Amino acid sequence: MEENDMEMINGMLSGKEIDLASKCIETARRLGADRVRVTLSKSLMELFGTLNGELDKVNHCLDRSMSVSLFVDGRFGTFSTNRLEEEGLGSFLEKSISTVRMLAPDPCRALPSPDRKAAGAVSGTELDLMDPDYAAVSSDQRLKMAMDASIFNGNKDGRLISEEGEYSDSIYDSLVIDSEGLFCRHCETSFEYGVEMTIIDGGGNRYSGYWWDSAPRLRNLGIASCGATALERALNQIGPQKIGSGKYTMVVDNENSSRLVAPLLSALSGYSIQQKNSFLTDTLGNRVFPEWLDILDRPHQKGRSGSRLFDSEGVATKEHSIIEKGVVKEYFINTYMSNKMGMAPTVEDATRPVIPASISPGLANPGSLDQEGILRLAGDGILVTGFNGGNSNSATGNFSFGVDGFRFKDGKILHPVREMLITGNLLTLWNNLLAAGDDPRSCKSRQIPTLAFKDVDFSA
Repeated sequence: MEENDMEMINGMLSGKEIDLASKCIETARRLGADRVRVTLSKSLMELFGTLNGELDKVNHCLDRSMSVSLFVDGRFGTFSTNRLEEEGLGSFLEKSISTVRMLAPDPCRALPSPDRKAAGAVSGTELDLMDPDYAAVSSDQRLKMAMDASIFNGNKDGRLISEEGEYSDSIYDSLVIDSEGLFCRHCETSFEYGVEMTIIDGGGNRYSGYWWDSAPRLRNLGIASCGATALERALNQIGPQKIGSGKYTMVVDNENSSRLVAPLLSALSGYSIQQKNSFLTDTLGNRVFPEWLDILDRPHQKGRSGSRLFDSEGVATKEHSIIEKGVVKEYFINTYMSNKMGMAPTVEDATRPVIPASISPGLANPGSLDQEGILRLAGDGILVTGFNGGNSNSATGNFSFGVDGFRFKDGKILHPVREMLITGNLLTLWNNLLAAGDDPRSCKSRQIPTLAFKDVDFSA
């Protein structure tokens, strides 16, 4: 896509807006700022929602903002505005700098060193996340896709009582520049459809099922099958049975497995470590997980959701191991935390975490590592297909989550179960990992497959 074509799309930053960001740095320096970072972002979203096969809502949202990080006389402050006009810029920055000078000194605040900054993200399209045909998608086409995706009027058995669907697409463009020469840009489009089906059984009980898909390019959006999948997930919940409390092998499907990874990544954050609010404090370089667990960060996968060449500081991302053979290889340490903690800086967060397929030693390979294969490997237990609230303690790793799913035996699903509670400790849970599948959902930025754990405490 040529630059002039890109600027024709309302969701893309214009040359005038980019020039204003540079002008912001020049003006802030002239007014007394020692160093400056400017983050400019712009997004456009179109949404068409349906209810029971009829158009229910239409949203058009255009948003843009400029965030300015100011380093002034050893002090630091961040300010934002959505008024991207040169008129009034000087007054905005003058007031902002005056405010920063009233703050307490913070010697740990600094821009990243030049050798850490991204250098290969100039056009914003290097990762192939922009659909070149985005500007050609019309409102009529969006409406037709939303209406065609509905299956409500095709349902004849009377059990489907509600269908809520949403088609949306968006374009996002962000630029990070600083007073030391940083210039990095990220552009992406996203197309998404999600639908919730609510059914009623013969006893008047209601069940809901949800399914969704998304992709950076429209041609890769699996919109046609979402309704049928959501309906099937609702129908499969009919006839839940109570089971006794106890320890069960737990399999978590690939739609929900990232829920168990998120607390691990949060515990590796420099902020959590520095605040002594992490159950992974002092574990860097140590094996605290099973040897068959790897968690990688793969942010440079072209055309894949979640890929990024830089973080919010403009620091270059890289493909690397977060956990390797059970060993914690990295904390997420931004420039500020690095200076505050005296630790080497990395990146501020996991960009696109991936868990590769693996099996605990001694277990027979089931032949495939999709959900069916993992169920065969696990034998007997509970398949979790939904989380219903709960929490985890970031300092201790203790957790308590409400779950729904299915009882299975000999690798075969027997019946649904509802409103159960799993409790335990995240370190113990992950050290009881039996297997990780090879089936992460491509639409997700966190590429986490079906997971299986032994000896998980379930209570009814």
